[in-house]
Amino acid sequence: MKSLLTLTSPALILSILITTNPASAEPAPQPAVKKAAPEKNTTPPTGKEDGWVQLTGKDFQNVNCQEDTWRWEGGHAYCTGQPVGVISSHEPLVDFELLCEWKHKQHGGNSGIFVWATKESLDALRAGKGRLPKGIECQVLDLGYKENYEKDGKRKADWFTCHGDVFPVGQNVHMRPFPPAAPDGRRSFPTANHSKGTNQWNHYYIRAEKGVVRLWVNGHEVSGGDQISPASGYLCLESEGAPVEFRNILLRKLPLK
Repeated sequence: MKSLLTLTSPALILSILITTNPASAEPAPQPAVKKAAPEKNTTPPTGKEDGWVQLTGKDFQNVNCQEDTWRWEGGHAYCTGQPVGVISSHEPLVDFELLCEWKHKQHGGNSGIFVWATKESLDALRAGKGRLPKGIECQVLDLGYKENYEKDGKRKADWFTCHGDVFPVGQNVHMRPFPPAAPDGRRSFPTANHSKGTNQWNHYYIRAEKGVVRLWVNGHEVSGGDQISPASGYLCLESEGAPVEFRNILLRKLPLK
Protein backbone atom coordinates (compact mmCIF):
# COMPACT_ATOMS: atom_id res chain seq x y z
CA MET A 1 0.00 0.00 0.00
CA LYS A 2 1.34 3.42 -0.90
CA SER A 3 1.75 5.94 1.94
CA LEU A 4 -0.72 8.75 2.45
CA LEU A 5 1.97 11.33 1.66
CA THR A 6 2.63 9.67 -1.73
CA LEU A 7 -1.03 10.03 -2.68
CA THR A 8 -1.35 13.57 -1.42
CA SER A 9 -0.65 16.73 -3.38
CA PRO A 10 2.25 19.00 -2.22
CA ALA A 11 -0.19 21.82 -1.30
CA LEU A 12 -2.19 19.48 0.93
CA ILE A 13 1.00 18.13 2.55
CA LEU A 14 2.04 21.72 3.44
CA SER A 15 -1.40 22.39 4.90
CA ILE A 16 -1.20 19.21 7.01
CA LEU A 17 2.27 20.09 8.30
CA ILE A 18 1.22 23.61 9.32
CA THR A 19 -1.90 22.34 11.02
CA THR A 20 -0.07 19.64 12.96
CA ASN A 21 2.91 21.85 13.92
CA PRO A 22 1.75 24.83 16.02
CA ALA A 23 5.23 26.34 16.09
CA SER A 24 5.12 26.97 12.34
CA ALA A 25 1.58 28.35 12.26
CA GLU A 26 1.05 32.08 11.64
CA PRO A 27 -0.02 34.01 14.77
CA ALA A 28 -3.64 34.99 15.06
CA PRO A 29 -4.30 38.57 13.92
CA GLN A 30 -4.25 41.10 16.78
CA PRO A 31 -6.84 43.85 17.13
CA ALA A 32 -5.64 47.19 15.82
CA VAL A 33 -4.44 49.66 18.46
CA LYS A 34 -6.61 52.76 18.42
CA LYS A 35 -4.47 55.85 18.21
CA ALA A 36 -5.45 59.21 19.64
CA ALA A 37 -6.85 61.62 17.09
CA PRO A 38 -4.40 64.37 16.12
CA GLU A 39 -4.99 67.80 17.56
CA LYS A 40 -7.08 70.04 15.32
CA ASN A 41 -5.36 73.24 16.43
CA THR A 42 -1.69 72.65 15.69
CA THR A 43 -1.05 76.22 14.54
CA PRO A 44 -1.89 79.15 16.80
CA PRO A 45 -4.36 81.75 15.55
CA THR A 46 -3.17 85.17 14.48
CA GLY A 47 -5.61 87.25 16.52
CA LYS A 48 -7.16 88.67 13.36
CA GLU A 49 -9.98 86.14 13.37
CA ASP A 50 -13.46 87.03 14.61
CA GLY A 51 -14.09 87.28 18.34
CA TRP A 52 -10.76 88.55 19.62
CA VAL A 53 -10.72 91.46 22.09
CA GLN A 54 -7.60 93.42 23.01
CA LEU A 55 -7.03 93.74 26.76
CA THR A 56 -5.72 96.91 28.40
CA GLY A 57 -5.25 98.07 31.95
CA LYS A 58 -9.01 98.64 32.24
CA ASP A 59 -9.56 94.91 31.90
CA PHE A 60 -7.48 94.08 35.00
CA GLN A 61 -7.78 94.88 38.68
CA ASN A 62 -5.05 95.07 41.29
CA VAL A 63 -5.03 92.19 43.76
CA ASN A 64 -1.95 92.54 45.96
CA CYS A 65 0.49 94.76 44.06
CA GLN A 66 1.31 98.41 44.66
CA GLU A 67 -0.24 101.21 42.65
CA ASP A 68 2.97 101.76 40.70
CA THR A 69 3.78 98.07 40.11
CA TRP A 70 1.91 98.07 36.80
CA ARG A 71 1.83 100.86 34.23
CA TRP A 72 -0.15 100.68 31.00
CA GLU A 73 0.18 102.42 27.68
CA GLY A 74 -2.84 101.20 25.76
CA GLY A 75 -2.39 97.46 25.44
CA HIS A 76 1.25 97.53 26.59
CA ALA A 77 1.88 96.65 30.26
CA TYR A 78 5.05 97.56 32.13
CA CYS A 79 5.65 95.73 35.42
CA THR A 80 8.37 96.62 37.94
CA GLY A 81 8.28 93.16 39.53
CA GLN A 82 7.88 94.67 43.01
CA PRO A 83 6.25 93.40 45.11
CA VAL A 84 5.46 89.78 44.25
CA GLY A 85 1.75 89.65 43.42
CA VAL A 86 -0.80 89.64 40.60
CA ILE A 87 -3.43 91.62 38.77
CA SER A 88 -6.53 89.74 37.67
CA SER A 89 -9.41 89.92 35.21
CA HIS A 90 -12.58 91.49 36.61
CA GLU A 91 -14.69 88.44 35.86
CA PRO A 92 -13.98 84.70 35.94
CA LEU A 93 -13.50 82.83 32.67
CA VAL A 94 -14.33 79.29 31.65
CA ASP A 95 -13.24 78.33 28.13
CA PHE A 96 -11.04 80.87 26.35
CA GLU A 97 -7.96 81.56 24.24
CA LEU A 98 -5.21 84.05 25.01
CA LEU A 99 -2.57 85.56 22.77
CA CYS A 100 0.18 87.78 24.13
CA GLU A 101 3.80 88.80 23.85
CA TRP A 102 6.18 89.20 26.76
CA LYS A 103 9.81 90.02 27.41
CA HIS A 104 11.99 90.15 30.48
CA LYS A 105 14.08 93.26 31.09
CA GLN A 106 16.50 91.63 33.54
CA HIS A 107 18.73 88.58 33.27
CA GLY A 108 17.07 85.75 35.17
CA GLY A 109 13.68 87.45 35.44
CA ASN A 110 10.60 85.57 36.67
CA SER A 111 6.90 86.01 35.93
CA GLY A 112 3.88 84.01 34.84
CA ILE A 113 0.34 83.90 33.53
CA PHE A 114 -2.29 82.29 35.74
CA VAL A 115 -5.22 80.47 34.15
CA TRP A 116 -8.35 79.73 36.18
CA ALA A 117 -7.07 81.30 39.40
CA THR A 118 -9.56 80.67 42.21
CA LYS A 119 -11.64 83.43 43.76
CA GLU A 120 -10.87 82.14 47.25
CA SER A 121 -7.13 82.47 46.73
CA LEU A 122 -7.47 85.98 45.28
CA ASP A 123 -9.59 87.04 48.25
CA ALA A 124 -6.89 85.67 50.54
CA LEU A 125 -4.23 87.71 48.73
CA ARG A 126 -6.30 90.86 49.14
CA ALA A 127 -6.44 90.10 52.87
CA GLY A 128 -2.65 89.93 53.01
CA LYS A 129 -2.36 86.13 53.08
CA GLY A 130 0.21 84.78 50.65
CA ARG A 131 1.70 86.27 47.50
CA LEU A 132 0.43 84.25 44.53
CA PRO A 133 -2.96 82.71 43.71
CA LYS A 134 -4.00 79.10 43.25
CA GLY A 135 -4.63 77.96 39.71
CA ILE A 136 -2.78 76.79 36.62
CA GLU A 137 0.40 78.73 35.88
CA CYS A 138 2.01 79.10 32.48
CA GLN A 139 5.58 79.93 33.43
CA VAL A 140 7.27 83.06 32.09
CA LEU A 141 11.00 82.73 32.85
CA ASP A 142 14.05 84.40 31.38
CA LEU A 143 16.68 81.97 30.12
CA GLY A 144 19.13 83.33 32.71
CA TYR A 145 16.98 82.08 35.59
CA LYS A 146 18.44 78.56 35.35
CA GLU A 147 21.97 79.96 35.26
CA ASN A 148 21.35 82.05 38.37
CA TYR A 149 19.71 79.12 40.14
CA GLU A 150 22.74 76.87 39.67
CA LYS A 151 25.32 79.62 40.20
CA ASP A 152 26.42 78.45 43.65
CA GLY A 153 26.88 74.89 42.40
CA LYS A 154 24.80 73.49 45.24
CA ARG A 155 21.45 73.28 43.43
CA LYS A 156 20.47 71.52 40.24
CA ALA A 157 17.76 72.99 38.00
CA ASP A 158 16.11 69.69 37.15
CA TRP A 159 12.63 70.50 38.46
CA PHE A 160 11.83 73.38 36.09
CA THR A 161 12.70 74.77 32.65
CA CYS A 162 12.76 78.26 31.15
CA HIS A 163 10.75 77.35 28.03
CA GLY A 164 7.11 77.25 29.10
CA ASP A 165 6.32 74.91 32.00
CA VAL A 166 2.62 74.47 32.81
CA PHE A 167 1.72 73.36 36.33
CA PRO A 168 -0.88 73.56 39.11
CA VAL A 169 -0.36 75.88 42.07
CA GLY A 170 -2.17 75.01 45.31
CA GLN A 171 -3.07 71.77 47.04
CA ASN A 172 -6.65 71.78 45.78
CA VAL A 173 -5.71 72.47 42.16
CA HIS A 174 -5.29 69.34 40.07
CA MET A 175 -3.80 68.72 36.64
CA ARG A 176 -2.47 65.69 34.79
CA PRO A 177 0.61 67.05 32.97
CA PHE A 178 1.32 66.26 29.36
CA PRO A 179 4.66 64.46 28.96
CA PRO A 180 7.47 65.00 29.51
CA ALA A 181 6.74 65.67 33.17
CA ALA A 182 8.97 67.07 35.89
CA PRO A 183 10.57 64.59 38.32
CA ASP A 184 7.81 65.19 40.87
CA GLY A 185 5.14 64.51 38.24
CA ARG A 186 3.39 67.87 38.59
CA ARG A 187 4.86 70.11 35.90
CA SER A 188 4.49 69.64 32.18
CA PHE A 189 7.91 70.27 30.69
CA PRO A 190 8.11 71.64 27.11
CA THR A 191 8.77 69.14 24.35
CA ALA A 192 11.24 71.59 22.77
CA ASN A 193 13.03 74.81 23.69
CA HIS A 194 11.75 77.87 21.82
CA SER A 195 11.98 80.78 24.30
CA LYS A 196 14.09 83.83 23.52
CA GLY A 197 16.35 85.65 25.97
CA THR A 198 16.40 88.96 27.81
CA ASN A 199 14.95 91.99 25.97
CA GLN A 200 13.51 89.81 23.20
CA TRP A 201 9.78 89.42 22.64
CA ASN A 202 8.28 85.98 23.14
CA HIS A 203 4.86 84.96 21.85
CA TYR A 204 2.44 82.81 23.87
CA TYR A 205 -0.80 81.23 22.76
CA ILE A 206 -2.80 79.61 25.57
CA ARG A 207 -5.92 77.56 24.97
CA ALA A 208 -7.97 76.72 28.07
CA GLU A 209 -10.99 74.58 27.31
CA LYS A 210 -12.96 71.81 29.01
CA GLY A 211 -10.41 71.20 31.73
CA VAL A 212 -7.45 71.24 29.35
CA VAL A 213 -4.72 73.90 29.06
CA ARG A 214 -2.31 73.91 26.11
CA LEU A 215 0.60 76.29 25.59
CA TRP A 216 2.31 77.34 22.35
CA VAL A 217 5.68 79.16 22.61
CA ASN A 218 6.72 81.22 19.61
CA GLY A 219 4.43 79.25 17.32
CA HIS A 220 5.12 75.77 18.69
CA GLU A 221 2.85 73.75 20.99
CA VAL A 222 5.12 72.58 23.81
CA SER A 223 3.27 71.82 27.05
CA GLY A 224 -0.02 71.59 28.93
CA GLY A 225 -2.24 69.30 30.92
CA ASP A 226 -5.73 67.84 31.22
CA GLN A 227 -8.14 66.65 33.92
CA ILE A 228 -7.78 70.12 35.45
CA SER A 229 -9.89 71.06 38.43
CA PRO A 230 -11.17 73.68 38.95
CA ALA A 231 -11.60 74.47 35.26
CA SER A 232 -12.84 78.04 35.62
CA GLY A 233 -11.52 81.14 37.33
CA TYR A 234 -9.62 84.35 36.80
CA LEU A 235 -6.89 85.31 34.38
CA CYS A 236 -3.87 86.82 36.17
CA LEU A 237 -0.60 88.46 35.19
CA GLU A 238 2.21 88.00 37.66
CA SER A 239 4.76 90.34 39.19
CA GLU A 240 7.61 88.30 40.64
CA GLY A 241 10.73 90.25 41.46
CA ALA A 242 11.96 91.52 38.08
CA PRO A 243 10.75 93.99 35.44
CA VAL A 244 8.71 92.40 32.67
CA GLU A 245 6.52 93.70 29.86
CA PHE A 246 3.39 92.31 28.18
CA ARG A 247 1.80 93.58 24.96
CA ASN A 248 -0.73 92.58 22.31
CA ILE A 249 -2.82 90.77 24.90
CA LEU A 250 -5.83 89.35 23.07
CA LEU A 251 -8.65 87.31 24.57
CA ARG A 252 -11.31 85.25 22.84
CA LYS A 253 -14.00 83.48 24.83
CA LEU A 254 -14.95 80.06 23.54
CA PRO A 255 -18.57 78.87 23.42
CA LEU A 256 -19.63 76.49 26.17
CA LYS A 257 -20.91 73.21 24.76
